[in-house]
Parts: sequence; C-alpha cells; structure tokens
Amino acid sequence: MRRLPVYLLLDTSGSMTGEPIEAVKNGVQMMISSLRQNPQAIETAFLSVITFDTTAQQLIPLTDLASFQMVDLKASGVTALGEALRLTAQKIESEVAKTTTEQKGDWKPLVFIMTDGIPTDNWENGLNEFKKARIAFTVACAAGGGADAAILKKITDNVVSLDTADSASIGKFFQWVTASIGVTSTKVEDSGKEFTNLKELPPPPSELNIIV
Repeated sequence: MRRLPVYLLLDTSGSMTGEPIEAVKNGVQMMISSLRQNPQAIETAFLSVITFDTTAQQLIPLTDLASFQMVDLKASGVTALGEALRLTAQKIESEVAKTTTEQKGDWKPLVFIMTDGIPTDNWENGLNEFKKARIAFTVACAAGGGADAAILKKITDNVVSLDTADSASIGKFFQWVTASIGVTSTKVEDSGKEFTNLKELPPPPSELNIIV
C-alpha cells in the first residue's frame, strides 16, 4: 500500500502560549477524528507532528490515523523554524518509502507549516536542506500579525495568513487542512496523481487569506 505522508510543523514558541496552543491541540484532534471517518484517508494518510520552539523535535513519527495519539503541546522559547525544516527533510529521507524497480514507494509528502512568529535561527540553511527533500506540496500559514509571510514565501509559493491567532481562526485552518488531506488521499487513490498547487485543493474559508 502506498502511503500519503503528511507532516505538520507546528510553532510551539512562547508567543503561542494560551489560546493559540490550545487551539492547535484542538485542531489536530478534530482533524484526526474527522479523517478517521474518511474511508480513503484512513487507508492512505499517515501523520507526523514536528514542533519547533528553541529547538525542533519530532513528537510523533509517521503514524497511521487509527493508531495516532496526539501528545500534549507546551509553548515556550523562541522560533527555530530552520531546524524544523532540516528535521523534516531528515525524517522524509528516513520514513518515506522510495520507489524502486521492485515496488512503488509512498506518495510524495504533504507538509503544513503553522507559525505565529519570525524564525530566530539560521532558517535559510534549514530551507536549503528542506528544498532537497522529495516533497509534493507545502502550505505555510502565518498566524496573526507577528508572522512574516515574506519569509514563508521563500519556503513555498503556497502561503495563507490568519489575521488573528485565536481559536476560531486556527480551528478554520485545521478544518481546511483536514479537507485538503481528505481530497488528496482520494485523488491519489483514484487517479494516481499528486497535487502541485493550491487551486487543486478545496477553497480556503474566508478566515484564510491567500498570499500571492
């Protein structure tokens, strides 16, 4: 079975304390329960959670939806986005099956990045490694006024922004991510085609501004 790997890169720096981090936890839980109702996604989608604050760490390795258990998130420290990009590249290299002459590998991963701040590390070095990884599609979300959409645009063309990092906006972002994963899992299963741009995904809700 070819898996659809999905990597969630979540900002857990100090500025996410309180409502934003709770909204992220709720958003991921809602996403998992919703995707478990989707017969295509439950077969195909595998999720990993990578968080970044003063360092980056993979809290949950690539896991099928049925076994996925969300862990608690705490907000503290600064914003090591570059390290998160580097770590994601390493995990894709080690966790995602490549196509060989004997077998078809996994589908190319989807990566969803959410941050409410500006990277505090050498993010360009991390970005160079990330760009070498075999990724189908990356979406970055600038949550609230403290995030720099221009930096996220260097990572991916697909950048959305939320005016506020409150529970309603963050919830809408995760609903859209959920719909995007569901649609992608159906598309790869039905047509064997991978997504390459935002226009192929469900239209984002009004809270999400597409940065062009």
